[in-house]
Amino acid sequence: MSLLSIKGLNQSYGGSHTLWDVDIDVPSGSRTCLMGRNGMGKTTLLKCIMGLLPVTSGTITFNGTDLRRVPAEGRARLGIGYVPQGREIFPQLTVEENLRVGLAARKQPTRTIPSQIFELFPVLNQMLGRRGGDLSGGQQQQLAIGRALVLEPSLLILDEPTEGIQPNIVHEIGDIILRLNQEAGVTVLLVEQKLPFARRVGSEFRILEKGRCAASGAIGELSDDIVREHLSV
Repeated sequence: MSLLSIKGLNQSYGGSHTLWDVDIDVPSGSRTCLMGRNGMGKTTLLKCIMGLLPVTSGTITFNGTDLRRVPAEGRARLGIGYVPQGREIFPQLTVEENLRVGLAARKQPTRTIPSQIFELFPVLNQMLGRRGGDLSGGQQQQLAIGRALVLEPSLLILDEPTEGIQPNIVHEIGDIILRLNQEAGVTVLLVEQKLPFARRVGSEFRILEKGRCAASGAIGELSDDIVREHLSV
């Protein structure tokens, strides 16, 4: 069963048509990798899901709810956590303050940061008083994921979570995605360019090419031929 279902989605940006009749489903409990070369519409699609870009036509359904009827700020309350490309943490706020920003968007408000965040990311607990801008890239990415997880989402959306991060942290982030999915039942949708990471972490793949869905399947079906045709630069 699909937790997130996108049907016939079209999006125009300025004068250009960026997404063309996109049909993509994210099965409940899956780790779905959204793949494609640069400029094929992956980040645009995530921003449409989150209500950050207008949609020309088509439907986006999350857990039975038509997201096009829900304002951007209401989508987090439905249980969608979003980690944008470039992380977008608040550099002047402390780690604790960054995490507390996420608390405000929860469906059930609380003033307590869930202990699970510090179990997953012990480094954040050690750095609660440090400003976000003073963290390394890998630590900032952990903070960005932690801030999304404060919502206790049923769907976690990650836009290139491994970009510009040292290899040991990349491996750690992969472990955390697998753990969240397998132990906490969080469905994951991630944009990922690194093939070994996608094959390790993903259960499904969806490939966008020139704003259209060009291929999809279980991650084991991501053959070298498909990679050559749609992903090789």
